[in-house]
Amino acid sequence: MRSVGPNVGRRSCRMPGLTALQVKHAKSGRHADGRGLYLVVRDSGSRAWVLRTQVDGKRRDLGLGSASRLSLAEARTKAADLRARLLRGEEVGAKPALPQPTVPTFAEAARACHKALKGGWANKRHSDSWLSSLENHIFPAFGSVSVDAVNSVMARDALAPIWLTIPETARRVLQRIGTVLDYAHIAGWCPHEAALRSVRKGLPRQPADTNHFVAMSYAEVPGFIERLGALPAAAGRDALLFTICTAVRSGETRLAVWPEFDLENGVWSIPAARMKMKKAHVVPLSVQAVAILRRRWPLRTDDNGLVFSNTGEKPLSDMTMTKVLRDLGLEKITVHGFRSAFTDWAAEQTDFPKEVVDKALAHQLPDRVEAAYRRTNFFERRRRLMDSWGRYLAQDRVTPVALHAQRQAQERDGCQRQQGRDAL
Repeated sequence: MRSVGPNVGRRSCRMPGLTALQVKHAKSGRHADGRGLYLVVRDSGSRAWVLRTQVDGKRRDLGLGSASRLSLAEARTKAADLRARLLRGEEVGAKPALPQPTVPTFAEAARACHKALKGGWANKRHSDSWLSSLENHIFPAFGSVSVDAVNSVMARDALAPIWLTIPETARRVLQRIGTVLDYAHIAGWCPHEAALRSVRKGLPRQPADTNHFVAMSYAEVPGFIERLGALPAAAGRDALLFTICTAVRSGETRLAVWPEFDLENGVWSIPAARMKMKKAHVVPLSVQAVAILRRRWPLRTDDNGLVFSNTGEKPLSDMTMTKVLRDLGLEKITVHGFRSAFTDWAAEQTDFPKEVVDKALAHQLPDRVEAAYRRTNFFERRRRLMDSWGRYLAQDRVTPVALHAQRQAQERDGCQRQQGRDAL
């Protein structure tokens, strides 16, 4: 005769078990409800009901289902039904396990992750470097290891050789390892989410990166502008001059096309697709900036082409402006650093508020609440700011073209003032 354990079918006064609130807030582990019914909470946060039985002297755990779909009362009812079936001698077993997905290697998982994510990246260079950084620094170490076996010790050992020599790359690679492991967890290849927080604790502290973009002192920029203006006319030289005058990022200059500019009103409208923050940006152009554009206009090959290009179709490389700096003997100064010089000049030499300067640089407000309520783009105040920056750079060196543009700006300002008086 088949023997059934004493806790199956026993009728006695039931001691109070779990409550619905306890089920909802239970931490990791097994939580007994009574008569062999347990709530099992895993580290990942998943919850399931299990009935522990003993049949023919052998202990068996029968899965009842997920606690997210089966309430405490329903789990008790289902457990009672299973006990009754066991007493009747019926064969009772857990639902057949779902076939487990084949677990790929870390390298295979990384390539699958890259393929899934790259569609949302606008910058192809970022897409290429994302995968190549893993191929160069991580795949040789544990690319062939099953992705569910990768741990923080492996990550630490792989990053140790580059942690101090190329710290920025090392930090990015660590972040990308975490992204791959998170993707593997979502794909069902890893039972637990990635836990790489301890990796940094096993590596030396990286030195502070105080000179990410080496900048020229703002006091030296006017003199540099004079040296730059004395060079032979070239697309690279003009692009660098224009970038400094407008305080924009180099990529925004390199890809600028003529339809974006309103030279008569001194306005440059950059579409959202070309901005780092993916928000359209309108730049008020100083007399000096307009003069550069008017000098480029007769050289155009197409009214819709690129402004700073020899062909109008192929943009300058991101190293062209840097080469101009190197040819002038400036080995460490970066193009991006002129944005820092502009920021320092505005802070120390003007009374313009920081938010106006930040808007001129197309910086995003760090406070989301403030950003939601501050809708103004400070355009007229930014126009005065950029005019002041242009005059500072020129230091009274006004060319005939710039003088013409300056007169137009003065006439425009006079009209605006007259309109203001008429409104009063």
